[in-house]
Amino acid sequence: MLRRISIRTAAAAGLAAAALTATTVAAATAQGATAAPTPSPHTQQIEYFTGAGGHPRHTTVPASKPLSRSEKAAIAAGDGDVTPIVQNGPVDKKLDVVVIGDGYTADQQEDFHADARAKWAKITAVEPYASYTGLFNVWAVDAVSNESGVSGDPTQDVVRDTALDSAFFCDGIERLLCLDTGKVESYASKAPAADLVIVLSNSAKYGGAGYNDVSSQVGYDGIATASSDNDQSDQIAVHETGHSLGKLADEYDYGKPGTYTGPEPKEVNLTTLSADQMTSQQQKWYRWIGQESPDGGQVGAYEGGGYYQYGLNRPTENSIMRTLGREFNLPGREAMIAGFYRYASALSSPVATDRALRRGDRIRVTAPASAQVKWYVDGRERKAARGRTSVVPRTLGVPADGRGHTVTARATDRTGAVRDPALRKLLSGALSWRVAP
Repeated sequence: MLRRISIRTAAAAGLAAAALTATTVAAATAQGATAAPTPSPHTQQIEYFTGAGGHPRHTTVPASKPLSRSEKAAIAAGDGDVTPIVQNGPVDKKLDVVVIGDGYTADQQEDFHADARAKWAKITAVEPYASYTGLFNVWAVDAVSNESGVSGDPTQDVVRDTALDSAFFCDGIERLLCLDTGKVESYASKAPAADLVIVLSNSAKYGGAGYNDVSSQVGYDGIATASSDNDQSDQIAVHETGHSLGKLADEYDYGKPGTYTGPEPKEVNLTTLSADQMTSQQQKWYRWIGQESPDGGQVGAYEGGGYYQYGLNRPTENSIMRTLGREFNLPGREAMIAGFYRYASALSSPVATDRALRRGDRIRVTAPASAQVKWYVDGRERKAARGRTSVVPRTLGVPADGRGHTVTARATDRTGAVRDPALRKLLSGALSWRVAP
């Protein structure tokens, strides 16, 4: 079954509106902190990046106008060809990423496909993506532009006619790369399924953005924008998926005095508690405290995060949720893996489960490298087949006795990157096939 758009994209949970309640923002502002802007019904909140290796910032920009019926019809009837970039299984068993290009003319669509492949390769070089590439499908959606490139590149006075209206210098900020979110939704809906949306704008200029305030307008959580040919722009997409898939909060502050006095944040990577309090109360990332983290140093409680200098603690000194170009810390990796499994299953197969097989048919399955696959015949495990990803019912032990039998595969991801028992329940999957007499 194909999923309708249910996009959890590049700037959803974890930005200011999601990370902190209106009460705590107001309280912080009263104490002198610079809280993230609160959008009005006619504006959108955006996270942007002023330079590689720097802390992100927030601003609000005018909301895209809803598309007219004729505009929607034109997009529906026009371009929007879909090309599979990565296919690892059925859309109901995988996390489906939709990549849309902007600023590519009709003659440049193959260039867009190459850029999409290259950008996805860089994103999936980052852990935990690198260990879970098999959980993803990637679809490229063609959006044909009348002109090549995007507005604001190289200077603010440059205007180009593109399918999604990508433009640098959005809100007067050079590196802020905005677009028309209504047009993005129309193109994204052409893909077989979408859980994550990334827009590549045809440019080598550093820049991008994360939209987190589009759900009321276009029906999904957010969009990541990144320039296609900049070596650092993929880090923007990785950071934003920390919000959308991992439900992680930003771990940076705005560098101005201000103390958080609100309730305990819901995000797993921010807390009002000290390391000792987390341990004694068994809260937040207590299972990771004292462990060496891939982003450097030990997991503990480091003051500053969620846009506040004081009153909130983060797990490590400097993860990718604080500064681009860094790694996810250990609690962040665990949250990202949980996000992957909210959409994808630990087990998938190209062999349909809704039709009967013969004893001589081959059954193939795929699972992450950290998962163990077990096989069962009529509910009894065949231990000799443990770990195999391909079996034949006859050699698995299905008897030729004139009766139907059931072959089941179960996979459980035993990764050490997840310590929360509640999350481990997501890390398993099973498939069954009926073997005809």
